[in-house]
Amino acid sequence: MSDVSSYLCFDYGLKNIGVALGNTLTKEARPIAILAATNGKPRWEEIEALVTEWQPKAVVVGNPIDEDGGPTELSAKAAKFARQLEGRLGLGATLHDERFSSKEAKLRAKESGHKGDFVKQPIDDLAAAIILESWLNRESY
Repeated sequence: MSDVSSYLCFDYGLKNIGVALGNTLTKEARPIAILAATNGKPRWEEIEALVTEWQPKAVVVGNPIDEDGGPTELSAKAAKFARQLEGRLGLGATLHDERFSSKEAKLRAKESGHKGDFVKQPIDDLAAAIILESWLNRESY
């Protein structure tokens, strides 16, 4: 039997950063937090606390590319965030395609009774879970 490893995933945004936790055994992820960000800058102590609590093997960061696979305005900022995670946490950080994760998160949330006001009730953590599940189901670890 192979070792089970946990991973944290971050859905990077300028106002919110969604966080999810998943593992290689079930290849499923669950939302665990939405962290506030100021112009894309998180409170690093909150991220460090999550890493201390969950002890992930590595982290995954959603790569906000456009529908055609090209970079968006946020792509470079998400890549910088991934490099900062590596430097601050000493963990490997992988960028993973997050196309359509927000759309899927909105659909799942509405199916679960969300009223549709995603500003008052953000779902960035659910988007992070969708990104992580996609990564867990496509990657070798």
